[in-house]
Amino acid sequence: MYSDRVLSGMRPTGRLHLGHYHGVLKNWLHLQNEYQCLFFVADWHALTTHYDTPQVIEDNVRDMVIDWLAAGVDPAQTTLFVQSRVIEHAELHLLLSMMTPLGWLERVPTYKDQQEKLSEKDLSTYGFLGYPLLQSADILIYRANRVPVGADQVPHIEFTREICRRFNHLYGREPGFEDKARAAVKKLGSKKARLYEECRTAYQEKGDDEALESAKALLNDAQNLSMNDRERLFGYLEGSGKMILVEPEALLTEASKMPGLDGQKMSKSYNNTIALREDPEVITKKIRTMPTDPARVRRTDPGNPANCPVWQFHLVYSDDTTRQWATAGCTSAGIGCLECKQPVIDAVLAELAPIRARAAYYEDNPDQVRNILADGCERAQELARDTMRDVREAMGLTFG
Repeated sequence: MYSDRVLSGMRPTGRLHLGHYHGVLKNWLHLQNEYQCLFFVADWHALTTHYDTPQVIEDNVRDMVIDWLAAGVDPAQTTLFVQSRVIEHAELHLLLSMMTPLGWLERVPTYKDQQEKLSEKDLSTYGFLGYPLLQSADILIYRANRVPVGADQVPHIEFTREICRRFNHLYGREPGFEDKARAAVKKLGSKKARLYEECRTAYQEKGDDEALESAKALLNDAQNLSMNDRERLFGYLEGSGKMILVEPEALLTEASKMPGLDGQKMSKSYNNTIALREDPEVITKKIRTMPTDPARVRRTDPGNPANCPVWQFHLVYSDDTTRQWATAGCTSAGIGCLECKQPVIDAVLAELAPIRARAAYYEDNPDQVRNILADGCERAQELARDTMRDVREAMGLTFG
């Protein structure tokens, strides 16, 4: 098994806004300090719905990655790469498609939902039907065991787990597996080998889950095992063959609490966003002109914060004291709406100032962005090649 490895990606939609920052990027900043992380630009996924307008993708990639870096994603701690630059994604997608039942793809909840939402596009394409499998290939190619997703994306992770199990069941038993596994046990050293065997027996004969976890921890800590031997011992432990692909788990993330300027979800399609690199003057104007409680027609009319989009911003940006001040001032008409908006304006500008400064550096140094992605693609490809070597061998694709 591998130490915890996290994979996450975003479609290249261009410059990012506060909804992306609070919904995804802040979580990435936390994860990069906890795990080995790979974050990628899902440009092939963009083609599943925008195959007819590919010309916008390249500029969108550059803009999005600058926003990642500006938000604090650290290329020294994480691997940042572009999906289409690691061709092994496509190879694994192709090979997985050979054993994926068509009904599994048609049952993915988002398949019909997206077709209905994007009814103006012809999405009766092979690529759109197969995009959940491409997502699975993205995860499985890196043997990532943790994938940060919102609750609505959990079915995609379950789908990937099913694909992984099916693949390992079909191809996981390598020739001479048990002999190789027993030889690998000896490499643990006598004390650890005895403990491993005790845990394996307790799990296989009595279903002792604690013993299973103890054995997994032992293998994760074993420094002298090769990658293949470690995988063999995980398979041997659970009574299966070598685990070629690793089942991922959903790392549930909270939904973004960042509303749009009109109280709806912040989205470019609603034209209600604040971009991470927006000019301070534009941000100030956008917030100052936000709609408020319709009951406050005049300055002297009392209002209700629950009916005001600005209050949703206070929930994200203000401390308890400021919220109490805003609530008291609104319900008593003691303050006007512009006064209520000022602490929000100050907090948003303070949050975005360092992001805008870092973005300016990368805008002035485009070669550095290209180099970061080139290095990341190289690191990602090394991991992907290791997986594909095992996949090809398991599937008998090593002739000659």
